[in-house]
Amino acid sequence: MNTVTRPRILVVGAGFAGVDCVRRLERKLAPEEADVTLVTPFAYQLYLPLLPQVASGVLTPQSIALSLRRSKKYRTRILPGGAIGVDLKSKVCVVRTITDKIVNEPYDYIVLAPGSVTRTFDIPGLTDHAFGMKTLAEAAYIRDHVISQLDLADASDDPAERAARLQFVVVGGGYAGTETAACLQRLTHAAVRRYPRLDPGLIKWHLIDIAPKLMPELGDKLGRSAQEILRRRGIDVSLGVSIDKAAAEEVTFTDGRVVPTHTLIWTAGVVASPLIATLGAETVKGRLAVTAEMCLPGHDGVFALGDSAAVPDLAKGQEGAVCPPTAQHAMRQGRKVADNVIAALRGQPLRPYEHKDLGLVVDLGGKDAVSKPLGVELRGLPAQAVARGYHWSALRTNVAKARVMTNWLLNAVAGDDFVRTGFQARKPARLKDFEFTDSYLTPEQVREQVGDRSLGRP
Repeated sequence: MNTVTRPRILVVGAGFAGVDCVRRLERKLAPEEADVTLVTPFAYQLYLPLLPQVASGVLTPQSIALSLRRSKKYRTRILPGGAIGVDLKSKVCVVRTITDKIVNEPYDYIVLAPGSVTRTFDIPGLTDHAFGMKTLAEAAYIRDHVISQLDLADASDDPAERAARLQFVVVGGGYAGTETAACLQRLTHAAVRRYPRLDPGLIKWHLIDIAPKLMPELGDKLGRSAQEILRRRGIDVSLGVSIDKAAAEEVTFTDGRVVPTHTLIWTAGVVASPLIATLGAETVKGRLAVTAEMCLPGHDGVFALGDSAAVPDLAKGQEGAVCPPTAQHAMRQGRKVADNVIAALRGQPLRPYEHKDLGLVVDLGGKDAVSKPLGVELRGLPAQAVARGYHWSALRTNVAKARVMTNWLLNAVAGDDFVRTGFQARKPARLKDFEFTDSYLTPEQVREQVGDRSLGRP
């Protein structure tokens, strides 16, 4: 078998699902069996659960950006760009490279793991004035921004401006929002000691969510424990409340309150990547409808998983139940999809995905945490040990493990630092500037780009 006739496997996305799929393909496929290509704008896998600790400066950005080129067996071709459309009929994926060049990438088997983007609503001023917490760049930017608010408040002689710069609003009572508010509040609490002109009492953090409970997946008891920890730290937790409108220097809540602030962080959930809409296939609440084997019905060689796919949750035993968009499921789905791609390649039967949730961990910074491993409720230091132990063991490379552990130890011994890098100090950036959700094509544009011709092998 020569390189001209080798089957082409295209994996879209380098998140937990995509990377675990690629690694499994590399281990189990002989080099002459297939060519593997990974479409991703960055040559690293982001360990997303630790992003709030990057925003608070506990971890350096590099420590949770796991290089895709460290594996000794690495032979996957990386196409640096993002998939913006897929023509299932022609078996072509349209990719916009990091230089904005549009290329048609043909495939025989495609694994769709483009992940998710921040869910937004039609709230006036939201995308223009809110920050997200979904990318490494956003986390680094938010850290600079929060510290800059302390600097500007310290330098200001205007009491109104000083008060506005020292109020911070986080929307979203899920894991991302709760951990972000908790970690950044610890940062500002520690930093204000270095600002003798600032009254610590002026620093106010608000965590709001339209839901009636904080992190309902944890259960009532642990959810209340987390809420008590946040309130003890001085974070104002408001449930059943959302944003009515946002402006450059104030945010209006749906309960009528107007909060003067320069910092609005939006973490109110995620939705499947806009790439899914370009397929013209059936979806379930925006996620691609797939079988338990993670195949797209009616299309040979098309697999989808992770946040962008509604994978049936067989472990629950309930009709219509789908796996939640968590890293735990994405990693295991990635390995199962790789096995199924190999099975399809070799003419063997596919196997369904089934996995019971191992539990949840929430790191609130310092000695505070709540965890529920295997259904056991933990709080305080035991929960923190479980949370950090889980994250540390889930890091894919030994280099990443060493960096993260070193950062944790250094932070525990030396405390926080309050340095602004200033990389984007002169360039304001908000939600709309990081996730490029306007880059995707419509199904009609995909067909026009690919054309009606049948693409042959190169």
